[in-house]
Amino acid sequence: MVRPFGFEIDDKKLKRAGLDYWDKLDIYYYNSIEEFFEKNDGAYFFFTTKGRQVHSEARYPEDKPVYIIFGREDAGLPEELLYAHPDECVRIPMRNTLRSLNLSNSVAIATYEVLRQWDYPDLGREGKLTKYTW
Repeated sequence: MVRPFGFEIDDKKLKRAGLDYWDKLDIYYYNSIEEFFEKNDGAYFFFTTKGRQVHSEARYPEDKPVYIIFGREDAGLPEELLYAHPDECVRIPMRNTLRSLNLSNSVAIATYEVLRQWDYPDLGREGKLTKYTW
């Protein structure tokens, strides 16, 4: 997570939203986007309503770390950053009459597209009924 962000991690409501998952996360904090880039090498994808490529058409490599990067919900990513990385800017298709999707929904969509392309590593693929057997 790159500071500044518009919420606090220790916020009671934020912790409640991730109720069963906090112990599964490795959260790293950076004071600037420059510090993030200095400390992390991999493939970067900038999710933005201004992207020229659809997120599902991008190829997310499996042989190096992939970073899906989002901006603040109210402002998005800085245009200077987007302009410097035009081929890595991707968008989630949506209606032209809408401003943008909710940030948490966008992160979920992006994450599952990467996982889909990687054939859902370490994820369960079969559901079970509680009263019946398939």
